[in-house]
Amino acid sequence: MSEINILSPHVADMIAAGEVVERPASVVKELMENSFDAGARAVTVEIRDGGATALRVADDGKGMAPEDAGVAFLRHATSKLRDEAGLEAIGTMGFRGEALAAISAVSEVELTTRRRGDESGTHMLLSAGDIQDMRETGCPEGTVMQVRSLFFNTPARLKFLKSDRAEASACVQAALRCALGRPEVSVRLLRDGKEEFFTPGDGKAASCVYALLGRDTAKDLLPVALSDGDMEVSGFTSSPSAGRGNRALQFFYCNGRYIRSALLQSAVEQAYKNTLLTGRFPACVLYLRLSNAAVDVNVHPAKTEVKFSQEKRVFDLVYHAVLAALENENRSGAPAKAPEPARAPAVSARPAARPDFYRSMSAGEFRAQNYTVRPAPAPQRPEAAPVLKSCEQPYQTRLDLSAPVSRQEKPKKSEILQNYEGARVENSVQSVENTALPAYRIVGEALKLYILVEVGDTLLLIDKHAAHERMIFDRLKKQERQIMAQTLLESVTLRLSGEERELLEQNGELLSELGFEIEAYGEDDYILRAVPADMESGDARAAVEEILEKLRGGKAPDAQSARDEILHTVACKAAIKAGWNTEPAELRRVAEAVLSGAVKYCPHGRPVSVELTRRELDKLFKRIV
Repeated sequence: MSEINILSPHVADMIAAGEVVERPASVVKELMENSFDAGARAVTVEIRDGGATALRVADDGKGMAPEDAGVAFLRHATSKLRDEAGLEAIGTMGFRGEALAAISAVSEVELTTRRRGDESGTHMLLSAGDIQDMRETGCPEGTVMQVRSLFFNTPARLKFLKSDRAEASACVQAALRCALGRPEVSVRLLRDGKEEFFTPGDGKAASCVYALLGRDTAKDLLPVALSDGDMEVSGFTSSPSAGRGNRALQFFYCNGRYIRSALLQSAVEQAYKNTLLTGRFPACVLYLRLSNAAVDVNVHPAKTEVKFSQEKRVFDLVYHAVLAALENENRSGAPAKAPEPARAPAVSARPAARPDFYRSMSAGEFRAQNYTVRPAPAPQRPEAAPVLKSCEQPYQTRLDLSAPVSRQEKPKKSEILQNYEGARVENSVQSVENTALPAYRIVGEALKLYILVEVGDTLLLIDKHAAHERMIFDRLKKQERQIMAQTLLESVTLRLSGEERELLEQNGELLSELGFEIEAYGEDDYILRAVPADMESGDARAAVEEILEKLRGGKAPDAQSARDEILHTVACKAAIKAGWNTEPAELRRVAEAVLSGAVKYCPHGRPVSVELTRRELDKLFKRIV
């Protein structure tokens, strides 16, 4: 008896559906792309209960004739590709002919469509890919696709869906990415009857960016425009002063299609080299246009991965375009409205305010009208008042903080806070005093980062930030009670994406336990009122952004991992920083923690010390061969 079975078409369709339809957000993406290909000028998306219960996409595109509607749900049925020659230059969003077949195979679908110019339309009902009813009906021109009970016949896939809130956030993000790539199409998204966003569809990228990403993001964007023969890139990139703690607001489009590209991401971030703080990332919305033959989108069923035939040329174009935008900001201060693609972005004069200014939603004009919010100066610790000398005395007696504190390098710490830092370091390694340490001598500190310690015939170089970070991390991790929080003098407003809001709410209890106090403030904003006591208030926003990036990137598969990732960030922000003037007592405590063996690696796994033996040094100086 043969062991090889030929699967039925229905089973084959269900298996293929798993490659195209991963979750409700996949349905939103595929149906919106079909609407764009149909020439729609307005698209409305409605989701209910996360999209799995009900999802509806309506457009005013060209619609379908009855004979086309009858075969549209068959596998490999498409109006966008006729033969293999079409694969060499794909200019449509879809072309595989798999989306409708995959969606209908795992759901119940209701289709209402009317071709432009026809007197009547077509109404169809499908269940698990089979047509249940098909009849003539009256309806507007265009297409309405309603998908219900997604994965009703594939319980294995259904049970892996996340909460309704998480799935709804994914649908919103999928719709936002599609809408951001088509400024000429008006897109409205309704979630459980409530409007999430609306784009005007006026063809202006600035209007689309403003409507979808908000004023706070749009006001800090710089126009990008550059061309090179048959290639051009346009869009926006953020000012270096508006760097973010993650890459959540980086959007790349190729011929109107949203893509994920490590090549373009690297090109953008290389342009910010030496202008953006380490650990910060730019926001950008870049539209790359090139010939269809120069890019291959037939790489993955999701069509978000592409290959460029001239990668270096694409890299150079994006790199120089972003670099020119940054240089233009340095010359002109506040760039105006984005120019048309050219060899170099033009500098426009400051426009006069108009009565309907707020309706234009131009990011460049917002900057030109002095709406730019300048970054607040880095917080500096106040100088200790003489009346506090009595409070300092116990720590001074114990830690011998007689060395002068330089006031030329930041952060400028008061003596009382320096003493507190020293005491905190001491408390984090209480067991070191009971450990037999080898004879050592602290030679000094190199580059305001490495502690030089002489131990016998060995020179030990200690990374003070990495070692101190580990000390704080271990102390916080062992702490069983809730971590002490400090209330911020000025609350920090956080504007988060749907995915980030979901992550924040999922981990809200854990963040509260670790010293963060965050509460909702309006529809999309949150207020950060308190942070862990170890953390500098100036690092509050960056810390939350970094934590959300780690949680979003899948680095925390369970609760314990999530707790550790958050503690990593807290410890990193609270540790002694490179470039700080550090008191001798603090250096000694860190060195003793390393010498005792209590600290060997930083929380990220990097070594905290390196040894150079007398023999190795002699070889370097050719004293021995």
